[in-house]
Amino acid sequence: MGKQLVVDPKKCVSCRTCELVCSFQHNEEFNPRLSNVSVFYYEKECITVPLMCMQCDEASCAAICPTGALSRNAEGVVEHNADKCIVCKMCVSACPLGNVSYSPAKRKIFKCDMCGGETMCAQYCPTGAISVVDPTDVPSKKQLAADKMMAAVEEVSA
Repeated sequence: MGKQLVVDPKKCVSCRTCELVCSFQHNEEFNPRLSNVSVFYYEKECITVPLMCMQCDEASCAAICPTGALSRNAEGVVEHNADKCIVCKMCVSACPLGNVSYSPAKRKIFKCDMCGGETMCAQYCPTGAISVVDPTDVPSKKQLAADKMMAAVEEVSA
């Protein structure tokens, strides 16, 4: 499996630079509606979170595509081939995170393609909230929870 984009919501300041950079990189215009990144604001928690394609191991968008327009490349990135796409929008419905989009104005499907390895959203994020990681280098959630529990136990014992 290739690299993956990871977001640290604590670092996101809702500048939306990632949306603008992405839309410009792929469509040569600064239009968040054409971005492969969507920044969501959670009012109750007072945080913003950029959401982008997680390059799922079992990519439902690719699995449901009747023409094979969505497929995994050699680097492990699920890419969209517009020449094969019939714009049925089944991939839009299939993505559990809503990271495959359709533009009625452009009449096309779009999703994160990791900018061909350049990942502009991560490069231009002013706070470093978006980073590119190798999934094998990221500790599991269970390990992180265990580490927090151990730290709490050590703090109480001290």
